Amino acid sequence: MRPAAMLGRMLGFARCAVLFPAVLASSLAAQTSVDSILPHIDRTGAHPALIVDGAPFLMLGAQMNNSSAFTATLPRVWPAMEELGVNTVEAPIYWEKFEPTEGSFDPSSIDLLLAQARTHNVHLVLLWFGTWKNGSPGYAPEWVKLDGKRFPLAVSKDGRQSFSMSPFAPATLAADTRAFTTLMQHLKEADPQHTVLMVQVENEAGMWGNTRDFSPQANRLFEQPVPKAVLTAMGKADAHGNWSEVFGADADGYFHAWAVSRYINQVAEAGRRVYPLPLYVNAAVSDPLHKATPGSFESGAAVADALPIWHAMCPAIDAIEPDIYLPDHASYTAVLTQYALPWNPFFVPETGNAPAYAHYFFAALGHGAFGWSPFGMDQTGYSNAPIGAEKIDTETLAPFALNYRIVAPMQRELAQWNREDRVRGSAENPDVHTETLHFAPVDGQPARWSATVSYGMPTFYSSKPAPGNAKPEGEALVVQLGPDEFLVTGVHARVDFNALVPANEQKSQRMWLSVEEGSYEQGKWKGTRLWNGDQTDYGLNFTSAAQVLRVRLTTF
Repeated sequence: MRPAAMLGRMLGFARCAVLFPAVLASSLAAQTSVDSILPHIDRTGAHPALIVDGAPFLMLGAQMNNSSAFTATLPRVWPAMEELGVNTVEAPIYWEKFEPTEGSFDPSSIDLLLAQARTHNVHLVLLWFGTWKNGSPGYAPEWVKLDGKRFPLAVSKDGRQSFSMSPFAPATLAADTRAFTTLMQHLKEADPQHTVLMVQVENEAGMWGNTRDFSPQANRLFEQPVPKAVLTAMGKADAHGNWSEVFGADADGYFHAWAVSRYINQVAEAGRRVYPLPLYVNAAVSDPLHKATPGSFESGAAVADALPIWHAMCPAIDAIEPDIYLPDHASYTAVLTQYALPWNPFFVPETGNAPAYAHYFFAALGHGAFGWSPFGMDQTGYSNAPIGAEKIDTETLAPFALNYRIVAPMQRELAQWNREDRVRGSAENPDVHTETLHFAPVDGQPARWSATVSYGMPTFYSSKPAPGNAKPEGEALVVQLGPDEFLVTGVHARVDFNALVPANEQKSQRMWLSVEEGSYEQGKWKGTRLWNGDQTDYGLNFTSAAQVLRVRLTTF
């Protein structure tokens, strides 16, 4: 029997939370607080970075469908991943398969994922489908689902049960904690190669269809004073009263966010004591442009309004990330801004797989994201249309694959530049056809240039304003390498630069010193040809070719 299974048998549901620290004391004493080889989050740069093998890592990811991590279906996952050119695959771990019988664990599905990921030379991010998967216990074991007394569902306001686990059930917390720590223990033993980079704790935790749990225990807590940590986090440190008195119409949602985040933190804290891989939670986002009304979003989730509560209640969680299925430009970029916060190591763990989503990749990087991952990228035949593609074929994969083909040769360099806040990205807005990118001071000098991205321009001359592309699929990425040096790439876009000098100065016009096409090979730039004449007279024009330019500028 594996040590993890022995641990599972030792810990009873009721005493799991009490005994767990003591059981793990010898293990904790044997490991360092931060293993420099272990993947971890580094917060010393302008943007937090995911460190893998001692250097910043850019996650070129894709997530398989929810029920694709089985022996029979994995062969239909890998061809799509190879066509995309990913370096990381997000894969679910199902509680019902991992612990089919209470206290007895089967790690075979984890071992299968590890083995096949190594064969395909990719990393993994594992998604723990435990107490909550999209707010429900859909992947909980049958022995949990069938025992509503020990593992109660949440209760709606009218007294009916909801298909969502109550976050106030000690037995559910103990069972999930035991299973998750056993998972982390197994990873520690089975993955010395660090194939797994991160683990997601639960999935889109919260509750649909109701604003909170109205069970007797929940109601008692709801009538008690709001915890000081929540008041401080929400900027109400001087407030007094119960949840309704302090938060009014938002009370139910904030209360459930407090309950769910507190629950998840306990699961995460126990797991990272065993094996301190980076842990994160994902959120089904609410409307980023308008105040979300109670009942219109997943209550208790880590939506933008509740982020301060989640941040305060989840110190064991490294990051809180958005799942973005909002294809319109205003909403998508608003979500990027809401979650790309100074304290939050940021990436996009799920986004739509319809081709329209592909052109937001560079914009995410420009917000400091260390990774990006479209959902449902396999050939198992499942479709989440209309919010996703109707089928996964070469045509659907092509724009996503182009993104990764462009940046893959410089992925490590790009991760470091992002850490240093040198990266800016643009996604085409169907209503506004140009965008100006501004840069931070570099090498101790204030920015001397801005970049203008235009969409729908021909590759040769035009005196008319940018009309936009027939489909808003353009994007651009600009990296500031030095005060007068940039790396530029794009898709269906024109990029030009403007000198930031007073208008009355004589030397105010842009001059290309050199525009060199090339790529990075083993960390070194290798030029292949120079652009000039027709190819630069009207800006730098990008089609759907995977082209990267190294640009040096001056004024005249």
